[in-house]
Amino acid sequence: MAQWTSAVGATQLARLISSQQPVPAAGGARRPPAYRALADGIRLLVLEGRVPVAARLPAERELAAALSVSRTTVAAAYEALRGEGFLESRRGAGSWTSVPAGNPLPARGLEPLPPESLGSLIDLGCAALPAPEPWLTRAVQGALEELPPYAHTHGDYPAGLPALRRMLAERYTARGIPTMPEQIMVTTGAMGAMDAICHLFAGRGERIAVESPSYANILQLMRAAGARLVPVAMTDGLGGWDLPVWRQVLRDAAPRLAYVVADFHNPTGALADEEQRRALVEAARSAGTVLVVDETMIELHLEDDLEMPRPVCSFDPAGSSVITVGSASKAFWAGMRIGWVRAAPDVIRSLVAARAYADLGTPVLEQLAVNWLMRTGGWEQAVELRRVQARDNRDALVAAVRRELPDWEFEVPRGGLTLWARAGGLSGSRLAEVGERVGVRVPSGPRFGVDGAFEGYVRLPFTVGGPVADEAAARLATAGRMLDTAAPGTAEALRTFVA
Repeated sequence: MAQWTSAVGATQLARLISSQQPVPAAGGARRPPAYRALADGIRLLVLEGRVPVAARLPAERELAAALSVSRTTVAAAYEALRGEGFLESRRGAGSWTSVPAGNPLPARGLEPLPPESLGSLIDLGCAALPAPEPWLTRAVQGALEELPPYAHTHGDYPAGLPALRRMLAERYTARGIPTMPEQIMVTTGAMGAMDAICHLFAGRGERIAVESPSYANILQLMRAAGARLVPVAMTDGLGGWDLPVWRQVLRDAAPRLAYVVADFHNPTGALADEEQRRALVEAARSAGTVLVVDETMIELHLEDDLEMPRPVCSFDPAGSSVITVGSASKAFWAGMRIGWVRAAPDVIRSLVAARAYADLGTPVLEQLAVNWLMRTGGWEQAVELRRVQARDNRDALVAAVRRELPDWEFEVPRGGLTLWARAGGLSGSRLAEVGERVGVRVPSGPRFGVDGAFEGYVRLPFTVGGPVADEAAARLATAGRMLDTAAPGTAEALRTFVA
């Protein structure tokens, strides 16, 4: 049985290879032979996630024709990649990308640390901001006032409080997507929503198509559920979604689910335009794939002149092909563990029925707090405070990184909470490891890829600003210099691994 889950065509691979900037030979050394340069180019594409792990590569003859090189050159490059653990082959099944077994490079820095344990450490591990006061306090006070009638009940509401389900349905309807309360289930955060969806639709061994890179915690949740992840590479820059590749993957791999973050993608910050959204829905419907859309970042648009595209679910208003996940955690506060699912009524009923074997329901007091915010207009005012804070932090962080780390490459997103940066040829995992020694904690790129991709990247969230952002960038620059001046041969080996 073939081990590949997607395929890369010869023309596509040739285009990706030609888009790479050549690495100059050090000290006037001769350039490597053609097969070595080709092997290095494919290896870098895998490590950056631009070619997914477990992607079938074109046959030697096809790639040779697309690159205008000899078949011998391609055969030697493939053999080199097999020897290094970046390619596997089987007679009759072709060759597909992989990463070396037992890769020792760590992928650290995403799970939250207790605030009291941080000390002088600047924590850029989590994309979460402090609560937008006074709205948290007001919401909890309002919830306490409304709690007594619920205290006389058993307190279990597997689908969510009826009042909050109505409120969320009304908000979708106001956005132009007619929605009934029966199409809403309230969950314990977006993670609770995704866990329920994965267990209902994607049993052990089922395929789930995911963006590459994608949100690390969701990837881990899917792995824990036993799913087989099919990565679909994001394009360079903030354009994001390569629709021909998505159509091909959905057609060839036939995944049960596809998970996308179309609104200020985590980690890249990309925003899908309306045509991309329409095309994703059409491709999923054609393939019989359920498209799960994560909207947790949707309200964090940070530019006044940005006209937001219509929600993805507007192209499937009945919810037959699209399931939408929302949350209060990013737009309001991570400590407010309230999420929700919008889908067809029959899907909601199935999710609710399955929930009896999980968490039974979501805390009543927090649901009342979110409902109070949305009913009184406090939600909009709190989210506006969040936008101002995130915008100021983003601008401070961008300026600091450009000043302290001028060889790092990134594009400034127009929303969300994260900056996705290529770390100047350094190993993101080593940078994360050394960074903690000098007092800054960042998540390395492989956390956001499938099976070791994105080794040359780090994610920087907009969680600090002002002098703290300046200091964070300065500490990252120190970590980078420590890697550059490591023991003889170490720095060269690190750069060789990612470049």
